[in-house]
Amino acid sequence: MPRRSPLALGLLGLAACLLTAPALGCGPGRGPVGRRRLGRRQLSPLLYKQFVPNVPEQTLGASGKAEGKVLRGSERFRDLVPNYNPDIIFKDEENTGADRLMTERCKERVNSLAIAVMNMWPGVKLRVTEGWDEDGHHLPDSLHYEGRALDITTSDRDRHKYGMLARLAVEAGFDWVYYESKAHIHVSVRADNSLAIRTGGCFPGHATVMLQSGERRGLADLRQGDWVLGAEPGGRLVPTEVLLFLDRDLDQRASFVAIETASPAHRLLLTPSHLVFAARGAANATFLPVFARRVRPGDAVLAHGAGGQGLRPARVLRVSWEDGVGVFAPLTSHGTLLVNGVLASCYAVLESHRWAHCAFAPLRLFHELLSLLPGHTEAGNGTVPEAGMHWYSRLLYRLAGGVLGHETLQV
Repeated sequence: MPRRSPLALGLLGLAACLLTAPALGCGPGRGPVGRRRLGRRQLSPLLYKQFVPNVPEQTLGASGKAEGKVLRGSERFRDLVPNYNPDIIFKDEENTGADRLMTERCKERVNSLAIAVMNMWPGVKLRVTEGWDEDGHHLPDSLHYEGRALDITTSDRDRHKYGMLARLAVEAGFDWVYYESKAHIHVSVRADNSLAIRTGGCFPGHATVMLQSGERRGLADLRQGDWVLGAEPGGRLVPTEVLLFLDRDLDQRASFVAIETASPAHRLLLTPSHLVFAARGAANATFLPVFARRVRPGDAVLAHGAGGQGLRPARVLRVSWEDGVGVFAPLTSHGTLLVNGVLASCYAVLESHRWAHCAFAPLRLFHELLSLLPGHTEAGNGTVPEAGMHWYSRLLYRLAGGVLGHETLQV
């Protein structure tokens, strides 16, 4: 074996310590929908005027501060999603569909609550009496103006059920629940773009990548050390190694943005804050990394052409939302990969692929140093990654929130 200097051995030792640190689980807001399992324990109804947690609504321990009214037709309005769950009755007294509009997080929580209500009282449904407000019926800083708050009852309007309804809302994962009135329960959630909510970007487990050999493999079956197709900064397809998973959870429920293209026809699913390379309007425009939730029909993405033609612009036909189970975020040496035939970044949260790639440079360096260890390359290939979010990802998100400010991560 060739001799190595004490400095090289020291660097290898440091890399081994850092990369073998146990991976942390998902952070706040990343748990499955309805993060508190109902189980068999006895649930106690909330008392009139009681709120959980026992702090004011717009504090960090609850739903957080208001971010300002969302106006119809504005850029933020596009982030509200309609809820057509048939198990929920929407009052919609304005006949505008406003009560159905809410943030992704609010939709996930209320859908979970709707199931709990039917399980608790067969034949009874959840009823939403007030959702997003565009008419100024609430206090100036109300979260109703942002689609982050709901007023709810049961479909039979039996007020004897409201205390237990409030408890079910707590169990369903709402960030603040208030037995506000004899006529309804008030619930609210944190902003979707807060650091606590968007602590990662992922693809579903059934998404596929293309291996260097040309074989397609599902992300759920992808392993550290596999070589997949990615792209260089100039856009040329190249083989790139899967170094590790920034996040991997077979049971995590998530809402995905579904981007469908034509000629070539592809369908890519990824979380809203994940980066994908897109161009506005004309296909010959400059392709830039943008959050998936910003892609619109008529935009163009970079897709793998038929017959090994490399990357080519593909027009986006439609963009929709889809719930799924399982989240996977592989990190490659180039920071890119082809998923379902569409080029995507490995990064999320910060809307800059270049800065994100630089931020993960130490992790790639440690991986390269570790690969110099005898037997490490053979031992690392094919290993099943640990579940949960990688510790380095969590560290970067915390540092970015403190240095850049959460506003930078909310764009």
